[in-house]
This record gives sequence, C-alpha cells and structure tokens, in this order.
Amino acid sequence: MSVTTIQQVSAPFRRIDKAVLGIAGILAAIAAVSVPQAVDSVYFTLESLLGIAPFLLVAVGVAAYTDAAGVDRMIAQAFQGRAVLPMVALAALFGAMSPFCSCGVIPIIGALLAMGMPLPAVMAFWLASPVMDPEMFILTAGGIGTGFAVAKTFAAVGVGLFGGLAMMSLLRLGMFDNPLKGQVSCCGTSSVKGDKPVQWAFWRDEERRGRFGRTVWSNTLFLAKWLTLAFLLESVMLAYLPPEMVGQWVGGDSLFAIPLASVVGAPAYLNGYAAIPTTAALMELGMAPGAAMSFMLAGAVTSIPAAIAVYALVRRPVFFAYLAFGFIGALVSGVGYQVFTG
Repeated sequence: MSVTTIQQVSAPFRRIDKAVLGIAGILAAIAAVSVPQAVDSVYFTLESLLGIAPFLLVAVGVAAYTDAAGVDRMIAQAFQGRAVLPMVALAALFGAMSPFCSCGVIPIIGALLAMGMPLPAVMAFWLASPVMDPEMFILTAGGIGTGFAVAKTFAAVGVGLFGGLAMMSLLRLGMFDNPLKGQVSCCGTSSVKGDKPVQWAFWRDEERRGRFGRTVWSNTLFLAKWLTLAFLLESVMLAYLPPEMVGQWVGGDSLFAIPLASVVGAPAYLNGYAAIPTTAALMELGMAPGAAMSFMLAGAVTSIPAAIAVYALVRRPVFFAYLAFGFIGALVSGVGYQVFTG
C-alpha cells in the first residue's frame, strides 16, 4: 500500500475528535465488562456535569464577554508591570477557600487565563483550590482531626505558593508564553489582540455579537466533552479502584511510605470527601500521618481525571509543570507534616 493510500485511509480517523473517541471507547469497554456499571457510569457522569454546569456556564460567559467586549486586552495591559508576588499569595489563599474540585476548577482557569491573568497567580489558585474548602475543612476535622484539617489547609496554601513562585522563575525560560491551547477560541493565543477599544455593550456591534456567540458555543462544547471524559474515567476508577484498595498500597510508616503515597496518590483518583473516612481508618491501622497527607494532596491535585482535563486546556509545558508542582508539593507537605507530628 502506498503512502498516499495510507494517508487517504487514515484521514477520516484523524478528523475524529479525541475526546469523543475516548468517551466512546471507555463506554464500550465498560459495557463489555458490565452493562449495569456502564449505566451507572453514565448516570455518574451526567450528575457530575449537572453539578459543575453553573460554574462552567459562568466561566464561559465571562470569558466570552471579555473577548467580545475587548476587556481581556484592557485587563492584560493592566497587569503589565504589576507586582505578581502579592497576586500569587492572594490566589493561593483564595484557592484554599474556594469550593472547586480538581476538574471543576478547569473552566475557571480557562476564563482567568483568557482574561490575561498572570500564569503564576493562576497556577497558585489552580493548585490550592482542589485541596481544601470550608466544607471539606469541617468534614476533615470531624473525620480525622482538627490538627490534620488545619495542616491540610496550610498545605493547600503552601502548595499554591510553591507552584506560583516556581512558575515566576520558570517564566524566564520562555516556555510558557500563550499557555492555553489555540483550539479554545476564548483562550486564543494572546489576551492582547487588535487595536479596537473596549465596548462594554458589545451587543450593539454585529461583529462582536457574532464573536460572543461563537466563543460561547466553541468553549462550552470543548469543556463539556473533555470534562465528560474526565468524569467518565473517574466513575471507572471509583468502581474498579476503590480508595480502600489504593490505601492498602500506601499503608505503614516506613521511610518510603511518604514518597510511595505521593506516587500512588498522584494518578489515583481519591475524591476529597470519600477520602476522609478511608484515610482516618488507615491512620488508625498505623498509616503514617505524613503519608496520609501526601496521599490526599496528590490525589486531589494530579489525579488522572483532572490531568486529562488540564491536558486538554493548556499546552504541554504548563501541563507538565502543573503535574510536577502538585507532586513535589504533596511530597514536601507530607514530609513536613511527618516531622511536625513526629
């Protein structure tokens, strides 16, 4: 078969959306093993999408408005020359108090980057947000202990600060320009585009109205399909990789318990709320406090479902930096907590 023929045969497959292909493949695989589980996974995915829909719509609407009105250009210019360090600190603090999970924060991140928010501040918020929120603090204090909940809150802020400050240093390398992928129209390759003035009432301009509509549609479709894939994969991991099983791998208090907890917790999804009783039980059985901390942090920030959604949104250097910051932050927090409690 000639090269031309191969290209002609493979062309239709290259046009198939990767997210849609992944959704179909996962559903087919689940159905082949268990039809009831496939139905449960569909229901889980739909419920998760409905739960995140308000945040997604608000984020998409804000991003589309700033794009159509030209506000993103004004915001980007306002940030030029400003001190980023205070913004990183505030973003980490706000992230630790915000009620977003690792997947739910994705639309917010897209909107912030589209509006020209500096990447270090966004990274700080991004890393801190899934780790802790007020409701999780209360449940963690009741299920594991107030001391652990307070430490986890400090860890959330610390991981966010670490990621934001590290990103400030790495920006000098020039690898993180235009962090968002170009396929997301509201997150174009630059927040500063064109010389048109800001028009707050953009709906009076036919061209801007059209831009707003196209941006809302393309970004809603983009985020919805990738979040669908992430939630679907989450349902599979919860069904076939329960927290109890994963917890057994990282039990004990050996020297390697904390690094192992970070390694296992990073890809393994462990819902923040479901993790509380499991982690409490493991600690009663002898799991080291530092290992428990690393496991919960790594699972919250860099789980496979979250990684898929992140990879769809940002370019590879930002994606790998996010994973590295989350893993290192979980490891260091675990060691620090172990030393503090030891």
